[in-house]
Amino acid sequence: MNKLLSVARGDCPADIVIKNAKIANVYTKEYELNDVAIYDDKIAGVGKNYDGKIIFNAEGAVLIPGMIDGHIHIEDTMLTPPAFAHAVAKLGTSAVMADPHEISNALGISGLEYMYKSGLNLPIDIFWGAPSCVPASKFETPFEELDMLDIKKMFDKNLAQHLGEVMNYPALISGDPDIWGKITAAGNVPLTGHAPEVTGKNLNAYLISGISSDHECNTLEEAREKLRRGMWIMIREGASFPNLKILLPLIFENELNAARCMIVSDDITARYLLETGHMDAKMRIMLREGLNPFTALRMVTLSPAEYFRLWDRGGIAPGKLADFSILDSDEIDESFKIKHVWKNGKAIVLDEDVFTKNINEHLAPAMRTIIKNIPTSEQIKIKFDEHKNNLINVIGVTEGTVLTKTLKISPTLDKNNYVVADSSRDVSKIVVLERHRDTGNFGKGFVSGLGIMRGAIGSSVAHDAHNFVVAGADDESIITALKCLSEMGGGLVISDGNKIIRSFALPIGGLMSYLDVDNVAVELTKMELSAEGLGIKIKHPFMVLSFLCLSVIPELRITDQGYININNGGIQNIFVQ
Repeated sequence: MNKLLSVARGDCPADIVIKNAKIANVYTKEYELNDVAIYDDKIAGVGKNYDGKIIFNAEGAVLIPGMIDGHIHIEDTMLTPPAFAHAVAKLGTSAVMADPHEISNALGISGLEYMYKSGLNLPIDIFWGAPSCVPASKFETPFEELDMLDIKKMFDKNLAQHLGEVMNYPALISGDPDIWGKITAAGNVPLTGHAPEVTGKNLNAYLISGISSDHECNTLEEAREKLRRGMWIMIREGASFPNLKILLPLIFENELNAARCMIVSDDITARYLLETGHMDAKMRIMLREGLNPFTALRMVTLSPAEYFRLWDRGGIAPGKLADFSILDSDEIDESFKIKHVWKNGKAIVLDEDVFTKNINEHLAPAMRTIIKNIPTSEQIKIKFDEHKNNLINVIGVTEGTVLTKTLKISPTLDKNNYVVADSSRDVSKIVVLERHRDTGNFGKGFVSGLGIMRGAIGSSVAHDAHNFVVAGADDESIITALKCLSEMGGGLVISDGNKIIRSFALPIGGLMSYLDVDNVAVELTKMELSAEGLGIKIKHPFMVLSFLCLSVIPELRITDQGYININNGGIQNIFVQ
């Protein structure tokens, strides 16, 4: 501390001085042409006439604070924490608030411990949320259930910094003691939320819990109401579910709202990181939409830092961590390209592969269990019930939103009076098989909107319990895909009849690969291109497929227990009652 004070006073030289920087000040929303003195991992001072052992001339380029992603599931990139950190550090990201409920559903507490250990000593800081909903609801079957005592252990062991998104909003609103016990066990930490379409009195009840943020706003009206009720709004801009342009008017109508808003990723892919970017990409979107550059920058720096009580970061000021980037321009403009990055006062080399050596450290428990109880083609058939209504319930997918609809349509029958998929009507059969305990339990139904003309696609990435999910045009293709997923121990698969067209193994819990971002993106691209051969036109089809299993998102979903509508009491019938 004495040395830091000495450097701050100018009594002794700094380790590094960034000269002639055009500092983007997020506190006062102005540029400062000034120098920044760094000692060890801290900013010692901002001003003129500092001496340093190393002098870096910024030449008038813009200096911005390290950017922070306020909500992300790293597992959805299919990258390990080291591989993920390698990919995003170069883009100016210095910290992420990660919710590891995916790996915790697939591998229990051992999965969380793996993420924590592999997330140490990286070129970004990863702050973990304690998974509050494992399972997301009683209608999903995870590897093991985590209760309030498990939540307490996570905080006692310093594995978590905040409470991960509380997803089972019907249980919370109704006063379920289990979910309220988890909130109590978390104690005095930021409590993050998940409340799609929760408004009015239900929102009031939800907020009584102390949960203070939400990333599931899909309309401007919903976001505005939640902001008025004291919530912080996490504006999601994910790979398949982008909400930024929809919700940005919330900031345009009053830029002061940016002090209670932040931009987050939630779910993105390795391919998205390579082709689009991370927080830098979100900045480019906001700038292209015409938002004030300092307002936009605040929502990816200071706002998330303040919400998560990270008082040592978020801006460029004395005593803050020396986390910052220099842009390739003298203004914050639509190009928003990162040229130089510093983390904890150390320069990150952008053009060298310097972090991949850490990817295979702290190996996770592999999901290699061969599932014996795979259903047969006969077992997944759906007999038409003539005593029921002549309509069936079908999951309706709309590209660009995580929400689904409940479609009620007349069934297509084969000669034996079984309800079958019908590619001419864009109706595919979907099956979810429990994989963690080999119970043989499976749910079956139909989905519209995937565009599958033949064959099937399948995955062990199936939010949130991450059982096997397969959607296809015929039963043989579906069973072939399920068998392949079992043999791989999890991953992605495309089948056609009794043949496997392409597959990609995900050995870490059926969720992540040991490959780096470039190779994961290549494999994912190959899978998506092969999926196009089945007639699929939607972007990121495997991510869309995975969210059809998330029981706590309206309306109709499917798990190993069957059709689920969380707002309508839970388990639903295939046939319209």
